[in-house]
Amino acid sequence: MSRAKSVFLAAAPLLFVVLWSTGFIGTKGAALNADPFAYLTLRFTVAAALMALLTVALRAPWPTRAQAGRAGITGLLLHAGYLGGVTTAIWLGLPAGITSVLVGLQPLLTGLMSWPLLGERVSTRQWVGLALGFAGMLLVVEGRVGGGGVISHGALVAAVIALACTTAGTLYQRRVGAEMPLLGGTSVQYVASAAALGLVTAARGGGVIHWNTEFIVSLTWLVLVLSVGAILLLMTLIRDLPAARVGSLFYLVPPLAVLESWLLYGERLSVTSLAGLALCVAGVALAAAPQPSRAPARTS
Repeated sequence: MSRAKSVFLAAAPLLFVVLWSTGFIGTKGAALNADPFAYLTLRFTVAAALMALLTVALRAPWPTRAQAGRAGITGLLLHAGYLGGVTTAIWLGLPAGITSVLVGLQPLLTGLMSWPLLGERVSTRQWVGLALGFAGMLLVVEGRVGGGGVISHGALVAAVIALACTTAGTLYQRRVGAEMPLLGGTSVQYVASAAALGLVTAARGGGVIHWNTEFIVSLTWLVLVLSVGAILLLMTLIRDLPAARVGSLFYLVPPLAVLESWLLYGERLSVTSLAGLALCVAGVALAAAPQPSRAPARTS
């Protein structure tokens, strides 16, 4: 591995976590002003066009027909399913910070499934880290409910759907997407997602979008920074790092998203929830840290 690639892989996870955490805040800004499916159809359509323009401008390869089919499935899971669930949960009143915590259970599911499906061994230290992160998220939710917060069943179902889709999408992309051209393949993912959610929007009779400043700023940020920048980073990390390690990065997203939602929207957490966030950070420190290399056995 070249030095430049090593430096990139060392810095990319932290950059991804920071960018990804802002997605929950941007999603709240969009969900407060638009039907979730209409907004996502618009977001994916613009993102698909931008990725296609980048593919053409950089003369990057397009996926083959088989690769495009696999990219479409990945897109339906990682974009339409995951973001559809997250946006619907926030639209139904689930706070952005709490939504990020619930879907942050993804590392635990990814760790559980990566060994039987991908043959990637999860070390004892990583299991301890995943368990700490899981316990931390339970404390965050308990602190929210115990502090008088109200969580609707519909919002919880939407968050669970998002969790299932992002876990399945990460594992599927890791298993079949290694050879997919990054730019062209991501464009196909967005085309499939836009088409699927466009049909949902039409079936629901269309959706209202209020084109105010908050929505325009949120949409611009989500398309350029999340749907282009962060997604390209995620696809690269999934390709180059073990699935359990990539999944564990999502444990760092809730603490940042909670802080951002408190600063921008006044979403407050109890002492119990703050203790849970500390456990999340401790968990990712164990689960995401690179494994120490073993010295080769000495031969006589």
